Amino acid sequence: MIVDNGLMAGRLQYSAPVPVSAAERDALLAFARLAARNAGQQALRWFRTPMQVDDKGGEGVFDPVTEADRACERALRAAIGAAWPEHGLYGEEFGHQPGNGLTWVIDPIDGTRGFAAGMLHWGLLLALFDGQRPIIGVLRQPFVDETFWGDGERAGYERAGRQRPLAVRTCPDLGSATLATTSPDRFEPGAEAAGFGALAAQVRMTRYGGDCYHFAMLAMGHLDLAVESGLNAYDIQALIPLIEGAGGRVTAWDGGDAAMGGRVLASGDSALHAKALELLNSAPDSNPEKPC
Repeated sequence: MIVDNGLMAGRLQYSAPVPVSAAERDALLAFARLAARNAGQQALRWFRTPMQVDDKGGEGVFDPVTEADRACERALRAAIGAAWPEHGLYGEEFGHQPGNGLTWVIDPIDGTRGFAAGMLHWGLLLALFDGQRPIIGVLRQPFVDETFWGDGERAGYERAGRQRPLAVRTCPDLGSATLATTSPDRFEPGAEAAGFGALAAQVRMTRYGGDCYHFAMLAMGHLDLAVESGLNAYDIQALIPLIEGAGGRVTAWDGGDAAMGGRVLASGDSALHAKALELLNSAPDSNPEKPC
């Protein structure tokens, strides 16, 4: 059942992990890749066409949503409900529906600002959370026919029917690294912005824009660091098994688990990750992060 009136209570929370065998994981990943491909077709109906962009933000913060976001999430919820009715659902547009402990985490269009502007850096994100960590992640960009996927142990890329494995690149030195973030404006003034600035000052190059897409480029070996703040669980969960499956690392800025979002750092190199964390936390924190 899809409820789109905002009445589903509660956020995604940690719980005892649900065991999933290797064979079950393979079947779930195959389903996720197909479901993401099919749901992505919904976004193409609106992409680069005249459409209404609504604002669901508040207090002067523009948070866009379109009918494409809603249609994609409806399609995914319907597919999951038909195949795995016992599983829970947690999506950006239609909230949380508890299940048996396995929960599909959905961001129907990550990068709605870019989508609404006709840009290419957006994607559909689908993850499966076992109660402790996301064990499957898929990023689908339907306009360019790209699918990125991972299960924490392996990661792959598919385009136009051709597939290949993904692997991060080695880059232990900050001076040789390429850093990406969606926008420097997303970091809170004070210690958070200062920490990002300290890191950006040390790397070779910083790229802005991208939302989920720069995480995919990190998993593909084209970027070395991806830094964000203010993320929700549905913004990051699909990307964790993708990056880890490609050999990278994803943590919160304090080095802890990033599955519930907040401040997130992803790296292709463990030595680089440690150096980046040190710089991100180099300024005294006068605005400590609130739990999601």
